[in-house]
Amino acid sequence: MLQSESFQNYMRARDAEKDIREKFSQTLEHVRLSIASFDNRYPLGDDITVTPVDAGGVPSEWVVPANARAERVILYIHGGCYVSGSPVTVRECASRIGRAADARVLNIDYRLAPEHPFPAALDDTLIAYRWLLAEGYEAKNIVLAGESAGGGLTIAALMKIRDDGDLPMPALGVPISPWIDMTMDHKTLTTNVGRDIASTTPLFIGAKLYVGEGDPKGPYVSPLFGDLTGLPPLLIQVGGGEVLLDDGIAIAHKARREGVDVTFEVWPHQTHVWHWFATELEDAAQAIGAIGDYIKARMD
Repeated sequence: MLQSESFQNYMRARDAEKDIREKFSQTLEHVRLSIASFDNRYPLGDDITVTPVDAGGVPSEWVVPANARAERVILYIHGGCYVSGSPVTVRECASRIGRAADARVLNIDYRLAPEHPFPAALDDTLIAYRWLLAEGYEAKNIVLAGESAGGGLTIAALMKIRDDGDLPMPALGVPISPWIDMTMDHKTLTTNVGRDIASTTPLFIGAKLYVGEGDPKGPYVSPLFGDLTGLPPLLIQVGGGEVLLDDGIAIAHKARREGVDVTFEVWPHQTHVWHWFATELEDAAQAIGAIGDYIKARMD
C-alpha cells in the first residue's frame, strides 16, 4: 500500500507521462462498478415510499417512512469518493435513518468528478438545501447528514451556509465515517488496511479527480483545514477499524476546540459505513438507532 508521500511522487510521475483522467479511467470505472454493486442489495421496508423529485435542478428522491413527521427532513448526501455512488446505493440505509429519526429523507444525486470536480458536489448540496427552504421546510427542522465523502460534504456545506450568510443554519449535522482531508495524510489510511471493507486506492483516486487543479487544503474541499466555529451540533460516528478513523477523530477534536457541540462515537472494530449492513449486523442497526435518538432528542 502506497504511503502519502510516495503516492504523491507516483502521481507526479504519472502526470508527466499522461493526463491523470486517462491514466485512471479503467480504475475509475472499477470504483464506480464496485460501489454500484451495493445498489438495491437490501430490500426496502414495506413502510417506505420513494418518489423522484427535482430539488431545484438537482435530481433527488424523497425516501419517506410511514412514521415520518411532515415537517422534519434529513438532507442525505451519499458517499463514493466523490466519483461514484448514487441515491440508489444508499437508499435502504437512508430509509432506516429516516425511520429511526421520524423524518422524511431528501436523498440527493449530486454531480460526480471527474466530469464535475469541486465545487460541483458542494454547489448541488446547497442548491438542494435552498430548495427545501423554498418549499417551506424550516431550517430548525432540517438535518444535513451523509457518509464518507457525503460526511465531508455535510461539514463543508454547513461551513458554506455560515460563510455566505444569506441562509439560516440547519438544526444539526450527522457526518458518518466522514472524509475530511484530501491530503491523505493520516496513519489509519495504512494501519487499518485489511481491517476495513474500504481500501485507500479509491480514496487516492477520488481525491485527485475531485480536487483537480485546486488546493487539497481548501476549507470547503478539506474541512479539517477550515474554520468550524458557529456550526450547529454534530453527531460524528466512525468505526474503530476503518481507514478513515483518523479523519473522524481529527474533525471531532477540531470542532470541539472551536466551540461546536460535538457528540463523537467510535464503534469498536467496525468498518467504513457499517450502517449499510443493518439487515445483518446488529451494530449497524444500533448505530442507526443512535442517530435517530440523537435527532429526536434535539428536535422533538
